[in-house]
Amino acid sequence: MMGFVIFVETRKYAMINASLCDEILVLEFARPEKKNAFTVAMYTELSQALEAADQNPAVKVIVLHGAGDAFSAGNDLHDFLAVDRTIEASPGIKLLRTFSRLEKPLIAAVNGIAVGIGATLLFHCDLVYAQSSARLIFPFVPLGLVPEGASSLLLPQLVGHQMASEIFFFGEPVSAQAAHTMGLVNKVLTDTPVLEFALEQAARITHMSTGSIRHTKALLKSRVAPLKSDVHDRIEAEGVIFNDRLKGPAAQEAIAAFMGKRAPNFTGMD
Repeated sequence: MMGFVIFVETRKYAMINASLCDEILVLEFARPEKKNAFTVAMYTELSQALEAADQNPAVKVIVLHGAGDAFSAGNDLHDFLAVDRTIEASPGIKLLRTFSRLEKPLIAAVNGIAVGIGATLLFHCDLVYAQSSARLIFPFVPLGLVPEGASSLLLPQLVGHQMASEIFFFGEPVSAQAAHTMGLVNKVLTDTPVLEFALEQAARITHMSTGSIRHTKALLKSRVAPLKSDVHDRIEAEGVIFNDRLKGPAAQEAIAAFMGKRAPNFTGMD
């Protein structure tokens, strides 16, 4: 990211690279050796960085990007399973709430695979650009879980009930072009690096009326009462079922099968 300077804050992020230039803040997931899989600490760091950016008058646009050749491989399972969590204390739920409440424009530059929360967070971005090699994967049902991040509300709004069912039930990769066709991705980049294009689009926004952008985003996100609670309520409802399922036998079998590189056996399990 040539030409960018380090974003000076009171907090130093260990797994999120934050850089600010010309009113554009780039938040880069910085675990390339793990395909930028999220740890609990990363959830917390990203929430803090987003909240700080939303309050910082020096930031007009936020851009998300993954280091290396992946956007995010979703949860780091070893870290994820080691934490005993409640909905109220869940760093993942807190991050999703933060995404849904951001007032400033948020752009995703998807440079590779986007799995689980790496894919569902895209529903809360205002603009999503993807490299042609990018793949979105929603593996919740195959893992004995349920969708998260209000994606069970937002995906059917884009593609209809039947297509959303197919995507969620089978958890098969969605290509960048298919995501573009369904309306989740604005543009697929083949020859131009996706981050470069995303920064060009972000720069265009910095020259627009900040108030007009903020109010337009709020209207598009249905934050005017009584509609503003829909997404927030769905995040909470999904989170309750997700956590309950995570402790159940189907999820335990699916995760054990994944770790053991075998097919899961859900016989006799709900």
